[in-house]
Amino acid sequence: MLTLSSKNYSSWSLRGFLMCRMAGLDFEEAKVSADDPDIRAELLLQSSSFLVPRLDHDGMRIWDTLAIGEYLHERAPEVGLLPKERAARAHCRSICGEMHSGFANLRSALPMNVKARHPGFRVWTGAQADIERILTIWRGCLKAYGGPYLFGAAPTMADAMYAPVCSRFTTYDVALDAPTAAYCKAILALPAMKEWIKAALEEPDEMEELDVEF
Repeated sequence: MLTLSSKNYSSWSLRGFLMCRMAGLDFEEAKVSADDPDIRAELLLQSSSFLVPRLDHDGMRIWDTLAIGEYLHERAPEVGLLPKERAARAHCRSICGEMHSGFANLRSALPMNVKARHPGFRVWTGAQADIERILTIWRGCLKAYGGPYLFGAAPTMADAMYAPVCSRFTTYDVALDAPTAAYCKAILALPAMKEWIKAALEEPDEMEELDVEF
């Protein structure tokens, strides 16, 4: 059982969902309402509790997205959530950790909102620095491992961690160069990503604070 919150607003739920799909895990979904005070606080960046996603599997309860990814890798390393080569695996873990603990300005200024579109959105300086760092990570990985995903021909845990950024860049009309635009296109074309976006567009939940006109 994978417990999730809003598919429109929750970037962490998306990451956990993608990891489970990439790992080929057969799971059911349970949803915690965005009206739940703890979940609402998390979505509005007022709390860092990371209560969801949560994976219940084989009598174990695993929360925190990185913990879920590492658990899935240990369970089935052959599916490739982490690269096979040790140096690439360490690199993958490093950029996953950077996303997990960083980019606070990006999260605040460009909140996850799959349904929304803000053409010509003006990004303030703090968030722009986060964007540039993310694009530097992407360019470095695509050059080193050949694309179309961050660590080569198949998506990994790193792609799940950065997938919500691709959604954010679409929502807020962030300008990209050819390699990074192609990377976003590849992520958004993943079957699991299409599945998530379709469900997000059909989701009735609305959070006024995240649907203001920017």
